[in-house]
Amino acid sequence: MINQINGLHHITSLTIDAADNNKLFTRVLGLRRVKKTVNFDQPNVYHLYYGDKGGSPGTVMTYFPFPNIKKGIRGTGEVAETVFSVPIGSLAFWADRLKANDLEKIRLEDSFGEKRLRFVTGDGEGFALAEIENDTRVGWTENSVSKAYAIRGIHAASMRLQDNGAMIELLNFMGYQQVENRGNLTRFVVQSGSAANILDIESLPNVKLSCEGAGSVHHIAFSVKNRATQLEVRKALVDTGYAVTPVIDRDYFWSIYFRTVEGILFEIATNEPGFEQDEDIADLGQTLKLPGQHEHRRSYLEQVLESIDL
Repeated sequence: MINQINGLHHITSLTIDAADNNKLFTRVLGLRRVKKTVNFDQPNVYHLYYGDKGGSPGTVMTYFPFPNIKKGIRGTGEVAETVFSVPIGSLAFWADRLKANDLEKIRLEDSFGEKRLRFVTGDGEGFALAEIENDTRVGWTENSVSKAYAIRGIHAASMRLQDNGAMIELLNFMGYQQVENRGNLTRFVVQSGSAANILDIESLPNVKLSCEGAGSVHHIAFSVKNRATQLEVRKALVDTGYAVTPVIDRDYFWSIYFRTVEGILFEIATNEPGFEQDEDIADLGQTLKLPGQHEHRRSYLEQVLESIDL
């Protein structure tokens, strides 16, 4: 069993429009844009990062905006919903704010004893805000959302599966423990992990597979302390039979990737070096940062990438 994973590092999704995505996460949800860079493999497409003040692991959502992408089709074999932690008593504020900004399918629910406000973006991506009592993380408060309501980071993520047997085996191997079952929902927790340490599995044996597009989660990333622990995790996964990539330098963390039996792309990302290595913390996310291999194309990329405000 692996014991080096702390919980979630970040979640990366696909979207149609960079400006709309930036507006949603900064002006509506109140997160900080901590990095404006490009897709390593397709540099004419942004890679946008949103999180807390410094982009701490477990607070970050990232996006690839593909202007001509079709909307994804929801189903099984995907990460279905990302749940953010918010303070107790803040959901009424958020309900009014989401309605005022035309978010869809807003509904108040209870899940595993947590009050949740669920909603769907224009891309069709599922989110929820959950009132969590003992989350001591400090949310970003300089985008018009006060401390009393500010999102503090990722609390949980859920996956929809036709058959959850292989995923349960994998999560147990990765250090997650099953703690509760409610109907077709099963909750797993890294007991000694971070505040972003929960995964919920929804079993839907008769639901068709999803089709990736705008509104789909591209991959879900798990946090490890450093490159040494990442190599330990990689060896354990390879020894278990998973096809794991070599370690890849993503500038702000080091990554390895593998697909689960259900086809979901998992990433293991290091907490080092972080987003401050090429920008002062006061200036995070303000200027276009390019991977070294694409720096020679800066003039061209600055012309083709659409302008997005903070």
